[in-house]
Parts: sequence; C-alpha cells; structure tokens
Amino acid sequence: MIYPEKSDRSISLTDLQGVGPKLVEKLNALGISQVTDLLFHLPMRYEDRTRIHPIGSCIPGQSVLIEGRVEHSAIVRGRRSMLVVVLSDGTGRIILRFFHFRIYQKQQLSTGTHLRCFGEVRPGYQGLEIIHPTYQRLNDYAQEPVADRLTPVYPSSEGLGQKNWIKMTDQALALLRKGKLELEELLPASLLDELQLQPLAEALDYIHRPPPDADVAALIQRDHRTQKRLALEELLAHNLSMQKLHRLQRARRAPEMQLQGAAETGFMKGLPFKLTGAQERVAREIREDLKQGRPMLRLVHGDVGSGKTVIAALAALRAVDNGFQTAITAPTELLAEQHFRVFSSWLEPLGIKPVWLSGKVIGKSRSEALRRISTGAELVIGTHALMQKGVEFSRLGLVIVDEQHRFGVGQRMNLLEKSGKHDKQAHQLIMTATPIPRTLAMTAYAGMDVSVIDELPPGRKPVKTVVMSNERRGEIIQRIANACAGNQQAYWVCTLIEESDVIEAEAAEDVARNLQNSLGDLNIGMIHGRLKPSEKQQIMDRFKSGEIHLLVSTTVIEVGVDVPNASLMIIENAERLGLAQLHQLRGRVGRGSVHSSCVLMYNPPLGGLAKQRLEIMRQTSDGFQIAEKDLELRGPGEVLGTRQTGMLLFRVADLARDAGLLKMIPAVADRLQRHHPERADKLIRRWIGDASRFAGV
Repeated sequence: MIYPEKSDRSISLTDLQGVGPKLVEKLNALGISQVTDLLFHLPMRYEDRTRIHPIGSCIPGQSVLIEGRVEHSAIVRGRRSMLVVVLSDGTGRIILRFFHFRIYQKQQLSTGTHLRCFGEVRPGYQGLEIIHPTYQRLNDYAQEPVADRLTPVYPSSEGLGQKNWIKMTDQALALLRKGKLELEELLPASLLDELQLQPLAEALDYIHRPPPDADVAALIQRDHRTQKRLALEELLAHNLSMQKLHRLQRARRAPEMQLQGAAETGFMKGLPFKLTGAQERVAREIREDLKQGRPMLRLVHGDVGSGKTVIAALAALRAVDNGFQTAITAPTELLAEQHFRVFSSWLEPLGIKPVWLSGKVIGKSRSEALRRISTGAELVIGTHALMQKGVEFSRLGLVIVDEQHRFGVGQRMNLLEKSGKHDKQAHQLIMTATPIPRTLAMTAYAGMDVSVIDELPPGRKPVKTVVMSNERRGEIIQRIANACAGNQQAYWVCTLIEESDVIEAEAAEDVARNLQNSLGDLNIGMIHGRLKPSEKQQIMDRFKSGEIHLLVSTTVIEVGVDVPNASLMIIENAERLGLAQLHQLRGRVGRGSVHSSCVLMYNPPLGGLAKQRLEIMRQTSDGFQIAEKDLELRGPGEVLGTRQTGMLLFRVADLARDAGLLKMIPAVADRLQRHHPERADKLIRRWIGDASRFAGV
C-alpha cells in the first residue's frame, strides 16, 4: 500500500463522526487528545470470528465462534443467581453462563432460539462452558455471514465500547490513507532498509485492520512482522527515555564522598559476621561511585536474604562521615519499619539516631520529625511520605530506594529534588529483592549501573516447596502442629483477589479464628494492613521472640520480615499470586539453622498458567530463573508492578517475546542519538507521552 504525502490540515477529535465533548473527555482520560493518538491506541488482542467451530471440536482455552440452538435455559437461584443456557449443534453441547443478566435475556435465550456466540471455552462441572459469551440471535431464514477478517479488541474504559473504538479508528485510518493526517516516519530510511521494516503508516493500518489473508496465528500471538516493526519503535522509545533521564541526572554535580570516617569504620568492626564476596564487590563499586563528582545511579539487586541491607548501611555511613544526610524509603509501612528498627539497632551505638517518617506520623511527632530533617538529621527512614511537599532536607547527599519498582518515576524525582541548600544532585542507590530479568533490565534501567549480589550468606538452607490442594487442609494444619511441637514457628498467608484492606483483614480474622479452633494449644497472632504501625510491630516482636507460634497474615509480610525460627510457610490460594510474589513470601522462611518448608495451597481445578507457576516454584529456588519465567508467563507490567510505576506500559512490545529485538536496541538507540537526536525526542513523545517529562523532554 502506498500512502500519499501528508497534509498540514489540522483535524481534531470532534471532527470525527459520533465524537462529541463527552466522548472527548473519556478519550482525554486515556491520553488520547488528537486523532493520531487513536492510531497508536492499538488492539490488545484479536478475536477470530472468521469461521464457526463445531461445538464437539471445542477444547478448553480456545476462544471460538460457535452456532447452535438453545436446548434449555433457566435462572438458577443460589448464593449467586445466574442464567444458564444449554446450546447444541448436533456435534455436542456447551453451557453458557451469565452471572450478570437481565430478566428479558431469559426470553431472548428461550428454548429453540438460534444463536451465534463467541467466548473462551472453559472446563466446568457439567462439561464445557463459556462464561458471559457475546451472542447474536439468528434468523432461521437468512444466512448470516461470518467476519472476513480478525476482529480487533481495544483497551478501553467505562462508557467506551468496542463499537466506539472501531468506528473511530476506521475514520482515523481513512484520513491516514487519504494523506490528511500527519504521521512522521521517525526511523531513518537506511535503518528501515537494513532491517527490512515497512513504513509506519502501513504497519499501523495492517495492525488495526488485518486483511482477510492475514497470518491469523502470528497476529493473535502478537508475533507478526508489522507488530515487530512497532515493537522495535516502542522499545527504542523506552530505552531512549530512560537514557535521557539518567543522562540529565548524571550531567549534574554530586557530593564527592572520599572520606572513610569513624562511623563506617566502627560499623565494619562491630559486624558479627563477615561479608560475602559478592557483598564486598558491590560495596566497593558503591564506594567508587560515591567518590565521583557526578551522581551515582546504581541498581543493586539480589535474591531474598542476600544481604542488601548491610550494603545500604555502609553507603549511608559513607554519606554521614562526609557530612551529608541519607534518606531511605520503602513502599510499605512494614518494610520501612523493619529498616528503621534494624538501622537504629546498628547505628545508635555509633551515636546516629535515625528519624522515622510515614503518613501515619502526625501532630507533634510529625512536626518534630520535620524539624530534625530540616536541621540536618543524618539518617531519615520512611515511606513515600519522604517524597511529599513539606519535607525539606538541609544537605541530602544520598537517596536509597528499596523495592523501587513500586514507586513512580515522578516520586523518585521528587525525593531527589530535596537536596537542600547545596546545589548538587543526591546520589541514588536503588535496591530490590525482586530479581530483574536481564532483558527487562536492559529497557527498564537503560543507562543505570547494575550490581548483582549473587551469593547467599553461608548457612542458608534451601526451602523445600510442596504443592497441595485445599482439600488436604486437615493434613496441612497437622503439619503446623508438628512443627510448633518441635519448637519451630510458622506463617499462614491469606491471599485475596480483591485489593481491599477491609476485606483482607476480615479474611485473615476468619482464618485465624478457624485455625485457633483447630490448634487450641498454640498461640496464634494476626497481622494485616489495617493495623496501626505500633500494633503490627508489637505482634511482630512477639512472633520474633517466640511467644506467638503461628502468624496469620496478609501479603504485608512479603518483604523485610526476618524471623530465623520460622521454618514453615503456608500460602493459601497460591494460584492467585505471581511467581515473584510467591518467591518473596517463601523467602520469609529458611533463615535459621533448620530445614524449612513452604506449602503452596490451591483451590482446584487449577488453570494452565497457575499450574505452570506452582510447578516452577516447586522445582527451583533460583530467584533469577523465577524472574525470567515470571516475565515469560505474565509480562513486564506484572513483574515490575507497573500499576504503580507508570513505566513500561507497553502497547505492542513484549519483553519476553521480543528478546531478539532488545539485543539490537542499544546500538539502534546510539545511532539515532548520534545522527538524528531530534527524532529521538519525538519518539519519546510518541510512545511515552506525559511520562516523557521525567526525561526532560
């Protein structure tokens, strides 16, 4: 397809048929402010409605178009009413279930009705079923044609149906073909030729409206060459934006921390253990960074229990000995409190009293904390509260961010900008116990120095992981009784789909009550997100001292909790969690001298992906191997927790699938920066949008 020259005529969203002010508001909320933005709002998947599948040939996991007659329909009353429809076509039967329905649908789907349906086939108690299929009633006397091409499905929000998206993108594509939309080709012609890539406009047209002869399998798998062409551009934009952000930061001056003073020396002498070789190496890399006059920007990642906290303490003491403040921030109250207690116990004997600040520190306590921070407190520890307005440092020289992927880029920038009266950029040390796959790190942390603590302290024993059905709950409870009878302690972690502190707290209370009835001789404690920090700490202290035998908890204990005597971890509904979170939770045990176990309890039947996740957990305890598998199974958004970060929300790229492209990205990015810097900035704007402000674009 050949596209005419672009026109300079400006076209607004309201010029499109059917798009009024209210619809524009909804589009703006999704970051769509002009017609060209619609072209980059890409289908998240495709539905193949080009052929009708015999019901008898359907298998679980398929999304299929089927046609048949209603044999029976009924509203089934129970804890949750549902409309149940039995559909058959002579080759087999399938059940259609509607949990959300209106009474008129019962009449619509009465016995004898001829239906065409589309949905995902699942195994059910009474055979195969489809939950909430889309359906169309057919006229017995007219032959209804099937679609002649794949049907795109767009990411959407409330009030924006798929018909809206198809109508709007149809119009945008028509304008593009007529040359009435400006769509600049930002990849150099030499690169397009070299990599045999088609022009951007052609690729977009194909992806939005695949032709009848399209490679259906490749498009559905998002592995088509047109998708690869856009994926390359998107990955390139993310790499360039992170490089630019880090380049701008490094261009600033930073404090030179040359002196190894009394605090750092005293801390090293007082350590009751010897650093591992990996810790020594990473500590040396950080010391060299801090000596430079440019801001350190280093990511330290290592598996659960590899000893990152000691590394953070050494960096903080180097800042203290050189007359600068250190801010340490963590994403949860529990993890931040753990850091505060550990650092206080280590540093108060050296005359350093850390300041604590979280959103729950209010009144006089908050005023006193803010006063100490503004007048030069050497070490400040807290949650995202450190990043808020009103928190002012006098000489902030080092920022340590733990589990940084849970913070937004903007939040991290806000904290860095609190460097105080001196005009130098604070150094940054970013830590994570979530091993980051190499392919992900290349894009998410482009331009950042990376250190890996790839060695566990001596004495750490591997945790044996078993997978058990909830139907064997009695055996699992007996296992807890046996462990606690042997003077060991255990965790029972409750997980829920709903992200609600209230619901999670109620669930934890129910579990704790039931376990207390079964294990009357044991002292059972409970911890969840709705408890006050002081209450949580009191319970954790009692658990650590051995007074509490079994701790029932929500996933708030995912990171930062260290109780060496706890040797058994039960994770309820483990099939609902991702690999990284399961690995973090499992890391709470195996910290003592005895062999530890982790029981992954699930509710049958298990889906295919859940079964794979639990099997991987059973087979390996290698955090980096688990991270690679997590990326492969769930994608970068889930691995990095991008609901919080605002970064890596890919529209077409997939870091696991597009690993081959990632290898060429650094070289292409360098080429673009050197020969076409203005195009690099435009690429960032096109794909990153508002987030590009963090890169100074």
